[in-house]
Amino acid sequence: MNNFSTKLTNWYHNHKRDLPWRNTRDPFKIWLSEIILQQTRVDQGLSYYHKFIDRFSSVKDLAKASEDEVLSLWQGLGYYSRGRNLRKAAIQVMEEFNGVFPKDSVNLKKLKGIGDYSSAAISSFSNDEKIAVVDGNVYRVLSRIFNISTPIDTGQGKKEFNTLANALISSIDPARHNQAIMEYGATVCTPKKPLCNNCIFSDQCEALNNNLVYSLPVKSKKIKKSTRHFHFEFILKENKVLLQKRDEKGIWANMFQLPLTETTSDQSPFSEKIELNWQCKHVLSHQNLFCKFYISNDNSSREGIWIELNQVEKYAIPKVIDNFLSQYFQ
Repeated sequence: MNNFSTKLTNWYHNHKRDLPWRNTRDPFKIWLSEIILQQTRVDQGLSYYHKFIDRFSSVKDLAKASEDEVLSLWQGLGYYSRGRNLRKAAIQVMEEFNGVFPKDSVNLKKLKGIGDYSSAAISSFSNDEKIAVVDGNVYRVLSRIFNISTPIDTGQGKKEFNTLANALISSIDPARHNQAIMEYGATVCTPKKPLCNNCIFSDQCEALNNNLVYSLPVKSKKIKKSTRHFHFEFILKENKVLLQKRDEKGIWANMFQLPLTETTSDQSPFSEKIELNWQCKHVLSHQNLFCKFYISNDNSSREGIWIELNQVEKYAIPKVIDNFLSQYFQ
């Protein structure tokens, strides 16, 4: 398909969304956008991007920030390891690259939290490095147009798609090509409601012509979700709330939470004297959390820190707890 890149970039010129990270060559800003947008929709990630750019004007500012502050700004995005790695990578840039954010894919991959995809994206968009960016959108576009059924979550699949993507990339403007194919997957060749009738590749798309659009791309592994039951105690004393810091491993690592008791069922572990105030289901990528929040007066010999209610927002707490506090004080 010799005209693949030309058709794609012409479409992009006329249909691309105006997004702030597309109007810069600054690798710091592009890096921020790429990390924020991993596992996140653009409409959700946009506000977080502005929040981080407004707070941190440079990688030096980010490197100086505490982990608690970064995670507090990250609250609600999920996959909190991305926020922790963001800060660690900023520190690496200051210590290992004299504060100059790298632009080439080789050095970018030395930074915490940056792998093949992110390094290709940052080096391509900031420095026009000729290297294909292969994310979920690209997998979907290529698998459908070329009818590739090799599972994308296998070593063989990743190699096959990466080879094809690099064979198709434009030599003249690799950055625009990469932006274009990602944008096409995000807005036209979408997972559930692809706009096949408006597709510029409809006459060449093998999946469309063979009625395989919804069968591609293929994944060999299915995510098995576990179920957990969390019982949180909301304890107030003199306008202060008790918070405890979580362990360094597992979900919400190093974040603050209300005192928690986990059980194997939804049955309350507390006496009837403790009032159930709110409950919800909180969905994570690999876990379904059934959370209950109780009003408690039991503050005897509890470990943790007492925080003024108007200061809680300065601490990194999971979104589900923030949601409870918001509805409690509304």
